[in-house]
Order: sequence, then structure tokens, then C-alpha cells
Amino acid sequence: MVGEFPDLQGIMGRYYALHDKEPAAVADAIAEHYSPLGPNDICPTKPVSVVIALADKLDSLAGFFAIDEKPTGSKDPFALRRAALGIIRLILENKLRVPLLTAFAQAVAGYTSLGKVDSDAVAKDLLSFFADRLKVHLRDKGMRHDLVSAVFALSGEDDLVRLIARIDALAAFLASDDGANLLTAYRRAANILRIEEKKDKVRYCGAVSAKELGAGEAETLLRAIDDCEGKAASALKSEDFTGAMSALSGLRQPVDVFFDKVTVNAEDKGQREARLKLLDRIVAAMNRVADFGKLEG
Repeated sequence: MVGEFPDLQGIMGRYYALHDKEPAAVADAIAEHYSPLGPNDICPTKPVSVVIALADKLDSLAGFFAIDEKPTGSKDPFALRRAALGIIRLILENKLRVPLLTAFAQAVAGYTSLGKVDSDAVAKDLLSFFADRLKVHLRDKGMRHDLVSAVFALSGEDDLVRLIARIDALAAFLASDDGANLLTAYRRAANILRIEEKKDKVRYCGAVSAKELGAGEAETLLRAIDDCEGKAASALKSEDFTGAMSALSGLRQPVDVFFDKVTVNAEDKGQREARLKLLDRIVAAMNRVADFGKLEG
């Protein structure tokens, strides 16, 4: 039947399953096995259907990536991009908390009979592939791709539901005056740090001595960073990403005053080193929430 009429795959399977007295959930899962087929296709919501649809797509992606058969350019003979977008929709529309790296590793484990397969490498390749697909999916919904890059750059972030919550919070933060001004300050700090480290061939990082800063505005900024890091860490732990962005807002005023009143490249060697380390603290504090270096515009 399906050989003659390919569009009936799943549909006929459901009829056969019902005929054979299979549970309704099983019959429905067979019918929705291949869904969603495209951006306008209905996404399964029934638990058994969702599990089967996810398993099928994960298996296909893991198998082809394990043998290095990845989409190239406009060529995608095995519809792997569509499978990835299907997984993204299944996860996001059903609000599933799925750790993708773990799911990829488990899917790749089914292909160990092919020989030596580097499960970790395949899982990382798949996560990168999913990042690109997610950018496409969100772009179609009006979301900036660089926001996705900024959040995906965080080590170990493979939970799409959590990632979207981070992106939404980041977008709202950047749309505020505090967010826009702090992004400018971040870039200024990062640029100065990069130039001076390249010139001196030294990495300026580590503990900052308040005594060596030599300026009240610098000490005030140091205390603000300590406070921000504590509040942001607590908010991130509880997945309160709006709260984490709010914690960053507390840096705006002391950062602005610091750049207005303090000369980073002071003549005193100790002061200059301490102040450059302070710039590294600004960059590091913000990058714990999102990689602001990935943002454009």
C-alpha cells in the first residue's frame, strides 16, 4: 500500500494497528511517527507519539553523522535538516527538558557495530548542527541569530527550553537602556583588554587587589562586580534568567563612572595591571550570563 502511495505511510499503519487491536496510543503514534514533516505540519503532543517521533529522528541523525554523512551546502539527500527542525519543534512546543548531548550520545551508542565511533565528537557535531537549525527556526519567528550564538556559546547548554528562556531574557535586556549601554561598555573593556594583552603578551586575569587599583571609582566597580556575580549566580541556578540580566544592570552606573573618571593605562605598573584585571572581571561577569562577544550591531 505504502509502496504504491508513499503519502499514506503512518496513515495506513494506524488503520492496521487498530485492526490488530493495538492500543489507541500505539496506533496514533504510528500515524504521527514522521511528524512534523515541515514548519506548517501539526506537531505531535501525545506522549507516546512524541517519544516515537523523537526516537526516529534522533536515530536517523545519529546514524548518518556516525558515518560522516552530513548535509553539505544545499544538498541534504536524507532530509537531516528537516529531522533536526522536527526535533526542535517537538521539544519546544511540548516544553520537554531534554539534555541533547545525552540524547545524542545514547542514539550514537546504537551504532557501535559500525566500528570505532567517537560518540562525544558526533554528539558535539550534532549540537553544532542543531544550533544552526535553531537559528533558522527562530529567524523565521523574528529572533536575531546572534542571540542564539551568544547563549549556545555557554559551555554545556544543550537544553532547548532553558536556552530559549535565556534568549528571551537576553533580548529583553538588550532592548533596555541598561542593556544597550552595558553592551557598549563590555565591548570597550574587551577591546582595551585585547589590545593590551596582545601588546604585552600577557593574559590579564585573576584576583584584583583593591589597594592597587588606586581610584575610588575602580574600587566601587570591583565591589559592584562581586555583588553582581553573586546575584547572577543565584539567579542562574534557579533558572531565573530575567533576574540574572537584572543583576547585570547593577553594573551599568559604576562601569560608566569608571570609564569616565579612571585611566586604565596608568603610569604606575601595579595600578595598570590591577585595572586591566578589573576589565577582565567585567567581561567574565557578563559572559557567565551570555557570551556578549557574539552579539552583533
